[in-house]
Amino acid sequence: MRRNALFASLTTAAVAAVLAAATPASAINTYNAEPAPERTEVGALIVQWDRDGDSSTPDVVDWYCSGTMIDRNTFLTAAHCTTDWAPGVRFYVSLAQDVQGELDAANAAGLSPAEIAAKVGVEGTEHTSPDYPGNSADAHDIAVVEFNDTQAAALAKRWEFTPATLPGAGQLDALGSRQLDAARWDVVGYGTEEAARGPGGQTHPGGGVRMKAEVGFNALNKTWVRLAMNSSRGYGGACYGDSGGPNFLTVEGELILAATTITGDSPCYATNVSYRLDTESARGFLGDFVALP
Repeated sequence: MRRNALFASLTTAAVAAVLAAATPASAINTYNAEPAPERTEVGALIVQWDRDGDSSTPDVVDWYCSGTMIDRNTFLTAAHCTTDWAPGVRFYVSLAQDVQGELDAANAAGLSPAEIAAKVGVEGTEHTSPDYPGNSADAHDIAVVEFNDTQAAALAKRWEFTPATLPGAGQLDALGSRQLDAARWDVVGYGTEEAARGPGGQTHPGGGVRMKAEVGFNALNKTWVRLAMNSSRGYGGACYGDSGGPNFLTVEGELILAATTITGDSPCYATNVSYRLDTESARGFLGDFVALP
């Protein structure tokens, strides 16, 4: 989910309505979670967009979602992270561990929005599934940011990374619920923390630093995998700002990018609902940009 967007089990129409305000995504909560400096393929989606109505000069720069490099020039994220922005929006990707810290430093240096975006990330071109928002059975909530050769070289020069491994066609179905339940699942992202109650009501502090947490398998649906985040079971989970970020499944010692975070419960305590990447529809979109296993 985009930061500050509702991290809850919503219908596609409701999700679209909430996200139309162009505010940021979900994140990793504090319990049973830790920093993930080794997950250098996981990055933050940075958006430069217009707030004052003058689309010729996008004046806001911030990170909004998470995502993963799936080859040298393709960053996978969620469609609701790349849609409903004002004209003139520009998308950048950072693979830094502490993106918020870098944004804070660039702002403190007095740089312009364009200078901040270029200093913190590398610009690319978004491609959103033409079938988004779809429906409850298949939201088609998938997008990529593509880099040309020059941009890809700049990305590789700034950050070393090994692209994530995508699943094979129908791999989660082939494994079945019993094996999926026994396997390890991990969610990674830059999102905010679980709900905190204060004088002003419920807030979601933090975010902007790459974190990881183990999650548990709940259920497999046609295009979704539902993952448990319950603290009592030793799990952590996703929250606002983790949208588009990876849910890794370990299969015979290999880390597979099985799904991407899309939504969950609003306090960020119970469930991470993630979009499967082994389905015909997800692979149909991704096949235009990367070589599929």
